Amino acid sequence: MKRLLSLLVATLCVVSLTAAETFTSGPGWLDFPGGKGPGSGKTVVLLAGDEEYRSEESLPMLARLLAERHGFHCVVLFSHDADGTINPNNGASLGKPEALDGADALVLGLRFRKWNETALAKFDAAVKRGVPIVATRTSTHAFAGIPKESPFAAYNWNSKGGFGKNVLGETWVSHWGNHKGEATRTAVEPGAEKSPLLNGVTSIFGDTDVYEAYPPADAQVLLRGVVLKDMDPKSPPSERRKKRATDKQEQGINEPAMAVAWTRELKNEAGTVNRILTTTMASASDLKDESLRRLLINGVFWGLKLDVPAAADATPLVEWKPSKYSFNQFHKGLKAEAFAAVLPEPVAAPAPAPKKPAAK
Repeated sequence: MKRLLSLLVATLCVVSLTAAETFTSGPGWLDFPGGKGPGSGKTVVLLAGDEEYRSEESLPMLARLLAERHGFHCVVLFSHDADGTINPNNGASLGKPEALDGADALVLGLRFRKWNETALAKFDAAVKRGVPIVATRTSTHAFAGIPKESPFAAYNWNSKGGFGKNVLGETWVSHWGNHKGEATRTAVEPGAEKSPLLNGVTSIFGDTDVYEAYPPADAQVLLRGVVLKDMDPKSPPSERRKKRATDKQEQGINEPAMAVAWTRELKNEAGTVNRILTTTMASASDLKDESLRRLLINGVFWGLKLDVPAAADATPLVEWKPSKYSFNQFHKGLKAEAFAAVLPEPVAAPAPAPKKPAAK
């Protein structure tokens, strides 16, 4: 009996260790092998590289969820320093770009990247293969500073809208809601109610503001972002008016509300078709919302022409406690493997400096 108990304890320990170590890692990358499930045999490469909205936290969470809940093989590539330390401010770096060669789908959390020619060529080749793309928040302005003599200079956001405008459907325009002052609540676009991308998706709350965005005529808008009066999820819509950046005409800020999620099926210059889901939401803190996590998962299924679940499991594998979005407020000194587990306490923004007394 004792021997049986010992064997049982040993077996449980092995299972526990296996469950906790279902990934490999290296300088600037994480690899989750996937397994049984509808995504089995498909590789999703997630690109984390933005200075503000903490994609280095959110995309590993999403990758592990896609791998262990749905069977996809997932690889997360980070911006990092030479010693492998994750550094979202290092816009020139991308860990293990050769993983892009085997990508069946891409998930983007990018902002103002300027990778080397090798990484850009592998990314460009994946796009031209027609891989589906799920793009979040600042990925509308994913690239900046690529040298003008580069064959990929047209990806720069300020080159006629760049990758964002010409592939995803919009580039950076403006903060339509007040940044860090007016939160977002979604409303379904009339006519999109039966889209499989909205399977299991209810009203989404995000603590990021709405971006000004005008998807092209070929896009199918799924969700609009109602600008709230403040940061409280229960707050009513804002009633203020604002001038559009495009034509300087004034409108009620929610009349109409801006698009915050849309799809495209875009024939690229290589002749293949990319299925694209873009959302201007999805900071790490936004992804506290289960329906937003489910929307991104649905986007991967839809992009790969897999049946979208009625209510995809969107439960994180580890306790999800993301940092608040802010420049330079990221976990310092961590290597890639740290982002597969429970992160340290969220990085808090420094307290504002006390105001100087008014001169008498």
